[in-house]
Amino acid sequence: MKQLLNVLKYGLLLVLSGLLMWYALRGQELKLVGQYMREANYGWLSLTVLLSALGYFSRAHRWQMQLEASGQNPRYWHVYHAMMVGYLANLVLPRMGEVIRCSVLNRTDRVPVQVSLGAVITERVIDLLILAGLLGLTLLLDFHKFWAFVVSLFSDRYESLAAHKNLLLLLAAITVVLLLLSGYLLLRNLEKLRQRALFVKLENFVRGMLDGVFSIRKLRSPGLFLLHTAFTWLVYYLMDYLAFFAFPATAGLTPAAGLAVLTFGAFGMAAPVQGGFGAFHLMVQSTLLVYGISKEAGIAYALVVHGSQTLLVVLMGGISFVASMVKSGKVTPQVALT
Repeated sequence: MKQLLNVLKYGLLLVLSGLLMWYALRGQELKLVGQYMREANYGWLSLTVLLSALGYFSRAHRWQMQLEASGQNPRYWHVYHAMMVGYLANLVLPRMGEVIRCSVLNRTDRVPVQVSLGAVITERVIDLLILAGLLGLTLLLDFHKFWAFVVSLFSDRYESLAAHKNLLLLLAAITVVLLLLSGYLLLRNLEKLRQRALFVKLENFVRGMLDGVFSIRKLRSPGLFLLHTAFTWLVYYLMDYLAFFAFPATAGLTPAAGLAVLTFGAFGMAAPVQGGFGAFHLMVQSTLLVYGISKEAGIAYALVVHGSQTLLVVLMGGISFVASMVKSGKVTPQVALT
């Protein structure tokens, strides 16, 4: 039954990706889209792929620094391979790649899953904060252009929410009460629960995960960690901005437009669908419309950029998968909930 539910869940997400892509392509001249893609300068795109590869190496260094701060000592290439296997898995199983990469590292270097997962959570929180800052900067740089875009994007939803304001407030109040009640019952029965082996294992798992989350406080080189973080996001930006020069329609766009594509494209990649498929394309196309780029040119840009990056993940992730499987066959994995 559990396997059937997983198949249905990921099948529905795949259908959602397809619907988003259909929506992005709806009413467009597909021949014109194909023409834009054929006319692309793939020299510029090759440069973005090279930069992307460097970004992955940097992210692996950053994750390794967090793990070392948690008292672990995994080899760099094992960390890198585990991370790339996770990215590869995200192309099929949205958001499961984070868990899978921790499991791979557990098999190759015996790093407890809860510790590495905690470090991943910290990564995601940092990236989310940076993305929020980039969103604010994007709106400030092109406020007048994006104000109309944001209003049109959320106005219908806002009106729908406002019409059900009382119901939403009631649901929020019920949620808060249930959370408080659950917390009270947990604290009241904590000692009894600690007598159960399953709860003890769960408690140890959570503590290990928190060690990974707060590992950032024990970094040996905080400056180097920040440098890797800045470099990673610089690479993300250059990937999107330099790709403008691969298409005649986008070659004249400003650096601020590149920042906008990075920001809204990142929201698309964060959507719970396979590899951001469909969601990324729709967000990038909508963003480029704000800068006067036609839907056909915008979707062509999104298809080529996303496609080249996906192929890179498949290549690098595939190599890492083979390398990790070879290594994991020589190491006994550590049980995660111990």
